[in-house]
Amino acid sequence: MRIAHISDLHVLALEGTSPFRMLNKRATGYANLKFNRKHRHKSELVHAIAAHLARAGVDHVVITGDVSNLALEAEFAKVRSILDDVLGLPPSAVSIVPGNHDVYTRGAARDQRFHRYFEPYLTSDFPEHRASHAGGMFPVVKLRGPAAFIGLSTALPRFPFVAAGRLGDAQLDKLELILESPEVRARTPVILLHHPLHNPLTWVKTRLEGLDDASRLSHLLARLDRGLLLHGHLHRRLHRRLVTITGHIDMIGATSASLVHESPERMAGFNLYELSNDGTIIGIESYRYDEKKESFASTAFAPTSDAAAG
Repeated sequence: MRIAHISDLHVLALEGTSPFRMLNKRATGYANLKFNRKHRHKSELVHAIAAHLARAGVDHVVITGDVSNLALEAEFAKVRSILDDVLGLPPSAVSIVPGNHDVYTRGAARDQRFHRYFEPYLTSDFPEHRASHAGGMFPVVKLRGPAAFIGLSTALPRFPFVAAGRLGDAQLDKLELILESPEVRARTPVILLHHPLHNPLTWVKTRLEGLDDASRLSHLLARLDRGLLLHGHLHRRLHRRLVTITGHIDMIGATSASLVHESPERMAGFNLYELSNDGTIIGIESYRYDEKKESFASTAFAPTSDAAAG
């Protein structure tokens, strides 16, 4: 099984948006997009990646959040069009979870806007193991060949300049049941969430942009002997290992699919993973976009250190 991983599409679309809808947290978000010259997001790159993956013969695509910039209807509609018309895979072959930008305001969360636009992609094989969350109903489980894709939502509406996430006890309780199920235990878990498990080094940064309940998630994953934990949020290519009681989990971050950046570890691209028929992880690769050649080239992950589950 070949699995492609993209994240942080940050598609911006303001068509039909009333100026009054910018008089909230969106004002600071839009200003950051408008005046931050160090980071440029180009939606054309998302389209290029989707077209490349459509030709690459991947079996499953995972998207780990922040598909939108301001959680506007036009943005979600644009992303949905890319998935339906360019990527071309059936919803059963795509797993998607929200990021903090996808529930950017309380109105977007209350309206369950992310869930409404991507509902065909959020069908779970374990509908009884779902809990209400800001982005919809999660976890979403898809049992596909040697893999068990488990989508989690860490996305919550927050105050301006706060991008931290939380799973919540209800969702974690469901995850515990899912990980113990025979159908999942017979496969390799592929866990999807927007925020990484490894938090920043300082308490302040963790409160601003980390995962509030990372320690409980780590404790649950300590029982696994192998698996993939895929995330976004940091806009960096990262490959860490979470050492468990009987093995380890590969924790892998994808950069932003739309980001134009001078650093190879941040430049737009995608990751590719390969599982054998028995679920053994036999390949982990990352590809970045080459602006001059208008193509994708293999690239290295950023250097990191391992962590222990507990």
